[in-house]
Amino acid sequence: MSSKIDGPVPGAPRVASSTPPRIDRAGGERGKPVAAPEAADRVRLTGETASLRAIEQNLSTGPAMDLAKVAAVKHLLDSGSYRIDPQEIASRLAALERELSR
Repeated sequence: MSSKIDGPVPGAPRVASSTPPRIDRAGGERGKPVAAPEAADRVRLTGETASLRAIEQNLSTGPAMDLAKVAAVKHLLDSGSYRIDPQEIASRLAALERELSR
């Protein structure tokens, strides 16, 4: 015959427990307040970052395009005197490809 036992046995003496404090999953005691972690992360900006910020600032404050140059090219196109040099276009594209592949 079997009996199910739920809880302490009636009439058993109670013994004071000397259990250690409860530890949460992170390893700290639950009874103590949580302290802020020490600042270990640091950010150091490089010269390139400063240059990129300066370029970004210049781009955001200046005009999106050189309107005088646009007007000059438009005038050349309207007059039929705009000269297209396929060799110059090809050499600049090749230089760009070399620069991008580095």
